[in-house]
Amino acid sequence: MRVLHVNKFLYRRGGAEGYLLDLADLQRSAGDEVAFFGMTHPDNDNSLPYAGHFPPYVELEPPPRGLAPRIAAAGRMIWSPASRRGLAQVIADFAPDVIHLHNIYHQLSPSVLAAARSAGVPCVLTMHDYKLACPSYQLLDQGKVCQACVSGGPLHAARRRCKDGSVSASTLLAVETWMHRQLRSYDPVGVFVSPSRFLADVMARAGVYPDRIQVINHFVDTAGIAVKSQAGGGVLFAGRISPEKGVDVLIEAVAALPADVAIDVAGDGPALPAVRALAERVVPGRVRFHGRVDKSRLQELTRAAAVVAVPSRWHENQPMAVLEAFACGVPVVGTDLGGLPELITAGVDGEVVPADDPAALGAALGKLVADADRAYAMGRAARDRIDRDFPPELHLTRLRDAYLAAARVVPAGGRR
Repeated sequence: MRVLHVNKFLYRRGGAEGYLLDLADLQRSAGDEVAFFGMTHPDNDNSLPYAGHFPPYVELEPPPRGLAPRIAAAGRMIWSPASRRGLAQVIADFAPDVIHLHNIYHQLSPSVLAAARSAGVPCVLTMHDYKLACPSYQLLDQGKVCQACVSGGPLHAARRRCKDGSVSASTLLAVETWMHRQLRSYDPVGVFVSPSRFLADVMARAGVYPDRIQVINHFVDTAGIAVKSQAGGGVLFAGRISPEKGVDVLIEAVAALPADVAIDVAGDGPALPAVRALAERVVPGRVRFHGRVDKSRLQELTRAAAVVAVPSRWHENQPMAVLEAFACGVPVVGTDLGGLPELITAGVDGEVVPADDPAALGAALGKLVADADRAYAMGRAARDRIDRDFPPELHLTRLRDAYLAAARVVPAGGRR
């Protein structure tokens, strides 16, 4: 099978990109031919044969300076002729059997779906966040959990100024989502893949093609992942350092832990300077920041930890941080939002605590660090669950079924 993956970023930026690249490797190992389409970016892999067809790089967080660049960026969010034209050229050359889309919002826009429709290629879209139900994609209103747009429609985002309290930014996102719904821009997608039951329920309540949603968990290939070999260690956070990830809550929780417990933070993101400053102010010298690390180094840091913290204050979908910790044989303490409670079985492979509660987080982490043997046993249970419920072979089988299902609902005018 010839699979064309489409995502705005084509480097290991976060969980969505990690899943995309790991899936492509898995498909290649199963005999599929794989190609990529995305946005031009300085961090992209140099070995992307279709990079010449990618639309130009644009940074939207923060938005570009100047009125003209901002207007151009806003127009691109609604519809990107360069993205449609570029993908059409790649389709003509690569001739995919299916197009598997991921995060196409803003920098690519659903204009890429118009190219797929014209070529009659079946489309599957994995939903890594809540963008199709929530204009700001995180189910957050200025940092607070919110689902107003799920039941009330996307224009609530403008009324509530949910994007950083900004009228203009919130209105742009609201209008973008409203227009795409009015134009039925996502009609060419035959199957919407939801990694978690929570996200699937949100999309169904928002009326996002409920008859086309399939819940397909992510996967972890444990063949090359060593398991933690001895009890003990400290606390690790791994992921994008942004406000919704709650790393600041973890820093506040560190004060409740013994002074000799190692706290490691692996990742990068817009909140890193603020988090560093908070750590120096609240727990000086106790947090080690590693920046963005490659997969092998991340696994080393994970195995050295007694527990991984996922202190998110937003509705996580199915974070790879949890699955990768489990694969290394390390339990997870996560919050009670989104798909996290679907992954963590309290008292078996981790603990679930209220979001935005440093005291509860610190208490749960402290118990596992203090009882290294219990934490080690929970990590073993976590690895067993990964081997049982998230094997790559099962994921490939279910994904192939989704590809076949998408081929049966190619919109009128496309090939069948």
